[in-house]
Amino acid sequence: MMTVRLPIPMERRLTLLSRKTGRPKSYYVREALDEHIEDMEDAYLALERLEHPGKIITMKELEQKLALEN
Repeated sequence: MMTVRLPIPMERRLTLLSRKTGRPKSYYVREALDEHIEDMEDAYLALERLEHPGKIITMKELEQKLALEN
C-alpha cells in the first residue's frame, strides 16, 4: 500500500476519467505505472548492455551452440 500525492490538475483528470468509464482511479494509476515501469526497465537494460556489452557471436556459432545446423 502506498499514498501518492498528485498535482490538482492531474487529480481532476483522473477523477473525470474514472467517472466517465466507471473504473476506479486506482485502476488507471496501476495501468500507468505498469506501462511506465516497463518502459523504464527496458531503457535501463539497454543502457546496461551498452555500458557492459556481452560476448558477440556469429549466427554460425549460435547455430552450432543450439545444434541447429542442417
